[in-house]
Amino acid sequence: MSEQTITALYEKDHDRLDELFKTFQTSKRSDFGKAKEAFKEFKVGLQRHIVWEEELLFPMWEEKTGMIEDGPTPVMRFEHEQIKKLLEAIHQKVEQQNLESDQEEQALLNLLSSHNRKEERALYPAIDNVTNADERATIFTNMNSIPEDRYNACCSGH
Repeated sequence: MSEQTITALYEKDHDRLDELFKTFQTSKRSDFGKAKEAFKEFKVGLQRHIVWEEELLFPMWEEKTGMIEDGPTPVMRFEHEQIKKLLEAIHQKVEQQNLESDQEEQALLNLLSSHNRKEERALYPAIDNVTNADERATIFTNMNSIPEDRYNACCSGH
């Protein structure tokens, strides 16, 4: 069995998040309770994914390559800020049971599609190339040790 890669694990999480968002979109007008639960899981999962990248992957990449201001990570961090704003805009509408979030959803999907493609085709493979199995294992262990309150800012009371 081959060793776990950053690319494989993070792509799998992208796919899981994509499915949750699709569930939200396809059920929001027919089963709002189901849609709300899917959105909550999506939001918390995406926030966790961003924390994993910004606190573990990006610093590892920057340390290994010296690419801090001129590399891919500043662009990814900027896009994360845009993603978080769109995510919060949709969240506000879900909280209000406002189904008119199609525009924000499409903007988020467009941004995530481009963002994930850059990560999956370029950044994750590059991180796999500059790290060894032990370093990746440390990242995987550390992913599980990040306190939930670092990313689980969602949906209390609704």
